[in-house]
Amino acid sequence: MSVPPGRLKEREIASMQIYDSFGPNPRAMRMFLAEKGITIPKKDLDIMGAENRRAPYNDRNPGGQIPALELDNGKCIGETVAIFEYLEEKNPSPALIGASAEDRAETRQWQRRIELNITENIYNGFRYSEGYEMFKARMPVYPDAAASLKDLGQKRLEWLDKLMAGRDWIVPNRFTIADIILYCCLDFAAGVGQKIPASAPNVQAWFKRVGDRPSATSSLHPAWQQVKMRG
Repeated sequence: MSVPPGRLKEREIASMQIYDSFGPNPRAMRMFLAEKGITIPKKDLDIMGAENRRAPYNDRNPGGQIPALELDNGKCIGETVAIFEYLEEKNPSPALIGASAEDRAETRQWQRRIELNITENIYNGFRYSEGYEMFKARMPVYPDAAASLKDLGQKRLEWLDKLMAGRDWIVPNRFTIADIILYCCLDFAAGVGQKIPASAPNVQAWFKRVGDRPSATSSLHPAWQQVKMRG
């Protein structure tokens, strides 16, 4: 069977491995794969037990984060968006970053805006407060900053809300990785006391649209109910 240029063959996919776990970023990876229709073998790590923060995993991925993609040559890609970029280059359709240079630049612009303004503030607000006991031995944590970071996350959702008036997706007219990244963050955040503010009705409507996609449900980790957080 011939394979279009730039598309992964079944044997190539089978020789790769995704390091997976509970959590919003691993969920974003699973949601991306579901939207692409790609199946890659997965190895689940115990993130609650910090399996990702010690050898042998952090010998492969010194950043210690999950997900990571191990290629058939042994190289390991350890940043979620870098994995998205790699897999999209190999599997261009459906385009979740962009089918043209202009589209890709526009998506990356919004992806960075979402991460720098919203998701990093929300995640660190959690890590420095409700997640303190889990993260205090894994990274610097600043409990005094938690409330301010949570407040900033809420204000930046209000900022995004104004920009999203009259459009369905974060990048106008296209469902992209920016939607996946923010959705997985906000679905997780709602369970740890950081809900979408009532002052952001456009974001609330967008959140429901994304949540209605089959990939939003199928990407939930089997342990999410046990952990009591959506990831």
